[in-house]
Amino acid sequence: MESPGPSGQPAPGRTPGGTLGTSAGTLGTAGGGTSGGTLGGTLGTAGGTGTLGTAAGGAADAAEAASDSATLDVVARSGFAVMALLHIVIGAIAVALVLGAPGQAEPTGAIEQLAANPWGPAVMWAGFIACAGLSLWQLSEATLRARHLPRRQRLGKLVSSGFLSIAYGSVGLSFAGFALGNRGDSGDSTRDFSTALVRSPFGVPALIGLGLTIIGIGVYFIVKGAGKKFKEELRHFEGMRRGRLISGLGVAGHIAKGVALILTGLLFVIAAVTNDPASSTGLDGSLKALQDHPFGAALLLAIGAGFIAYGLFALVRARFGRM
Repeated sequence: MESPGPSGQPAPGRTPGGTLGTSAGTLGTAGGGTSGGTLGGTLGTAGGTGTLGTAAGGAADAAEAASDSATLDVVARSGFAVMALLHIVIGAIAVALVLGAPGQAEPTGAIEQLAANPWGPAVMWAGFIACAGLSLWQLSEATLRARHLPRRQRLGKLVSSGFLSIAYGSVGLSFAGFALGNRGDSGDSTRDFSTALVRSPFGVPALIGLGLTIIGIGVYFIVKGAGKKFKEELRHFEGMRRGRLISGLGVAGHIAKGVALILTGLLFVIAAVTNDPASSTGLDGSLKALQDHPFGAALLLAIGAGFIAYGLFALVRARFGRM
């Protein structure tokens, strides 16, 4: 993780200003001097505001220092590893769909596969803790560390890391739900969400906006993969033979994930335009829909292999990546 910024220190004169204001106010009141009391009250308020600002800055610095702790670093890296494992399982399910096997090619389906073993409950709670830690780390990226960036970069970090914080948090809640025995179909959940959104005021534009946002994220993943921009996060193997293999996994994985996200976003847009929320079935539905098209099986196989590649890349990133 990056080192926290310097601790905020009170600006010179702020505390004396508050003391001076209080003293002047006391003198003005005691002597019956309205002007002195007013002036002293104003100076005291200014000094108090400065003290509050300093306290807030100090609290933010303390929170940022806490977010840079070794414990949160380990938990966040564990979260990255859990997400990597989910991508590998999702890719395997997608490949199995081509061969006619059942399954849900999305996070809930992958979590269900992980839960189906004797250590299921322990794995579920471990996944919840890891994803919750990763969500908290992303939240600190969006808020605490972003406050040192220029305004435009700060806004971009708020959107990107904030979105990831919500996404990882929701996966963590899915782990907790399975640990508590509450299992559901993500396709049904997505359809229910789309239906509720369409029936609300401005629901259709909101659903279109959601779909376009997901498409935009998919395009971002493709551009990031094709341009190998992920190397900024992983320089440990720079110039090594293994680095070329990891880079190849990163390219294939990012592009495959980008294509899958674009397909998912398109289903949301189509559901809004046709006023048919039942057609928005999330990642699983978008991948299964490929089976009904020419060359769909080949594309589904390629996306599945790409998800596996992304998962392998993400495992390496979880261990050696820059936080």
